[in-house]
Amino acid sequence: MPTIPERVKAFNKERLQQYTSLKYQMMSGSAFRFFRGTCHLFYEDLSKASDLPQSPLTWICGDLHLENYGSYKGDNRLVYFDMNDFDEAVLAPAIWEISRMVTSIFVGFDSLKINQSEARDAAAYFLKIYSDTLAKGKSKYIEPETAKGIVKLFLDNVASRKQKELLQQRSVEKNGKLTLLIDNTHFYKLDKDLKKELLKFLEECLKTNMKYKNGFKILDTAFRVAGTGSVGVKRYAFLVEKLQKPNKYIMVDMKEATASSVQPYLATPQPAWVAEAERVVAVQQRMQNVSPAFLSCATFKKTSYTLKELQPIADKINFLVIKDKLKDIQRVIEDMALLTASAQLRSSGRQGSAIADELIAFGQNTEWQKKIIDYAVNYSNQVKKDYEEFAKAYQEKYFS
Repeated sequence: MPTIPERVKAFNKERLQQYTSLKYQMMSGSAFRFFRGTCHLFYEDLSKASDLPQSPLTWICGDLHLENYGSYKGDNRLVYFDMNDFDEAVLAPAIWEISRMVTSIFVGFDSLKINQSEARDAAAYFLKIYSDTLAKGKSKYIEPETAKGIVKLFLDNVASRKQKELLQQRSVEKNGKLTLLIDNTHFYKLDKDLKKELLKFLEECLKTNMKYKNGFKILDTAFRVAGTGSVGVKRYAFLVEKLQKPNKYIMVDMKEATASSVQPYLATPQPAWVAEAERVVAVQQRMQNVSPAFLSCATFKKTSYTLKELQPIADKINFLVIKDKLKDIQRVIEDMALLTASAQLRSSGRQGSAIADELIAFGQNTEWQKKIIDYAVNYSNQVKKDYEEFAKAYQEKYFS
């Protein structure tokens, strides 16, 4: 049986190693960061679990955890709080998504030094709201006008941010021209030839889209690093000027879409997607109430990419700030559960996913919940052991 470091290195071997080293560094920071960066380990182990309850097939984001919910501006320009990462999206048993989310509660709370009894209460509450929402059979969404508690404060705060703030943080003026700020943290310099090709590519992409045709000028591009699990894939940021509004700019994210790390462990047949980016975009559009601005897919040099707007209002709940406020944590967990169930209801009956009636029946039967909590507790302990093995190998320069 391969060791944890061997499994991690094997999974990441095809990625850009210069940037994958940053991923390993991030993963060495805490057990929760390690958990975020090793979705493949979780599902490989989950697929071998013999006592998991049966559940309907649903569309899942595939990498659900406490930090995969956040704010964004939809293509209708309104701000939403929702699930926001669909790189691993597949058709799978609903219980697979829920097991990862509940495990993330135990791993995440432990990293925040929140005791396990509170983590168990939060996990049980997540499952209750998730089941109740499914049982009602009606999907819901969260925006500033409908949000409550800490999520409302969070959305009100991020909604007030301006594009100008993002530009001030991520751009710099050189010789009278605005360019992306190469800080070797968020943005890295590109080879001149590749940069030229990318600028031409995005320009052609926008020209073929009637919605954006002749409305934008591409000014600059750079390699982008963000997140944890996806670090090491090809990813670029673009600085774009709105021609109808001089001195008004947006940023566009272009991210390589790789095969889902969940799919190898599933027996469930999947649709025959034309490209991986098509899978990511299609599932995201089904599961979210409103998709982010610019969300689309494209092919550059035979590689599949997703495109979307980079926004100043994109953010995640900082649990470190509210870790001592049980009521606030409970409210956030409630919203996350409601959104998870709503996404499954919203995407029901599509290309093999269960119809709403099956999800309603699953929500009404709560006997499976204890098994999920027991599995999550046990696996969170396994994550800590795996993390210690990984951190030791990292310190010993195994990943150098």
